[in-house]
Amino acid sequence: MNDMATPSMTASGRRANPFSPKAVLGFVGVGFIAFLLFLYFLAIGDTGGRENDGTAHAASNGLNGYSALVELLEAQGVDVSRSRSVSDLETYDLLVLTPPASLDAEEFGELLEERKIQGPTMVILPKWSAGNFSPFLPDEVSDKIKDGWVKLYGMQAPNWTDDLPRPYKFKAIVDPLEKDRKATFSGLSFSGKLPTEQNLFAEQNDSRRAIVTSGNDRVLAFAVEGDPEYDEYYPVYFVVDADLMNNYGMADQTRARLAVELVLEAAYYEDTPVVFDLTMNGKGNADNLLTLAFRPPFLAATLCLIAVLIVIGWRAFKRFGPPAAEGQAIAFGKQQLVANGAGLILRARRFNLLAEPYIDLSAQRTREALGLTNHDTDTLDAAIERKLPGEPSFTQRANALRMARSQTDILRAAQALKELERTLKR
Repeated sequence: MNDMATPSMTASGRRANPFSPKAVLGFVGVGFIAFLLFLYFLAIGDTGGRENDGTAHAASNGLNGYSALVELLEAQGVDVSRSRSVSDLETYDLLVLTPPASLDAEEFGELLEERKIQGPTMVILPKWSAGNFSPFLPDEVSDKIKDGWVKLYGMQAPNWTDDLPRPYKFKAIVDPLEKDRKATFSGLSFSGKLPTEQNLFAEQNDSRRAIVTSGNDRVLAFAVEGDPEYDEYYPVYFVVDADLMNNYGMADQTRARLAVELVLEAAYYEDTPVVFDLTMNGKGNADNLLTLAFRPPFLAATLCLIAVLIVIGWRAFKRFGPPAAEGQAIAFGKQQLVANGAGLILRARRFNLLAEPYIDLSAQRTREALGLTNHDTDTLDAAIERKLPGEPSFTQRANALRMARSQTDILRAAQALKELERTLKR
């Protein structure tokens, strides 16, 4: 057998790496980017939650949602955003609130009081009680239902408006049902019909400016101007009947144009951005440590930590080569077999066992060097005396090896026999 490494081993005793450095770097890079994306989406709260859940907010595609109004405003060139952060309630832009039917009137009133010195505000009251379609509908029906569609069960007036502080307090009333007619609206140079026979309206009040009214002069949208002595007070707009602005109402061109004009008028200043709040509809994101890590002043420390991780990863990638492989317990080849046997004797410390085998091998090689066929020791000594007169005989050298006990004496005596062989072969 040849004394050589196996195909799976390198000359340095290490196993060949099955992946190239470029492949390993690619794996690490893809994993690192995926981890950063995971942190990013976790920080912004985009964890795959369903937005089309049947509630009335700016991300909903149902009849009671306002996604159509958002898209229409964007098409008009308005800077529109959907906010999932409670901190955006303090924005200086136009804040559009779509509160649910159940609400803490006192807390909401405090928000409106704060908003009058922060920026313009529009409040769209909830109108419809809605829910998702049953999953047990026939296939021919369920196949026609798109994601986010809702079923309207009926309208209801929110009761928290009557508990708001002045001057925002008012009573929302459901218009009595009159068959065979559509509820109408008029305001901002637009007039038309609402999509249903009934509407929600507010009681008349001289302290409020009516913007949109019904055919029988009932207020469908109004503005609370605030204290006229303070010019810096921003108005608060209330849209009492949500069908003026929701996806149900956007099906009509006149109502859609009226909705856009309402938003532009409430914006107070030209080119004011519009922020649709989602937090009141349960779509908000609470600040967490991960979010704070990517905000000043912690952002600098986070970037430094990412840089350190990159350096450590690159150093580890360049420092360590292919993994070290454990060799065979007994390697192939005669030379290795002898080395293994010698190692066993060294570990057992049985040096005296080496004398006789080595003497026999040395005697054989010495006879071959002299050309003798007789194995008699006396004949071997006589031949050495004739060729090397005065030198110690083979028997004397062999007896010295037999009498040696320490490792040094054994090596010295064995070296004397080896020197005799070399001298005779010259």
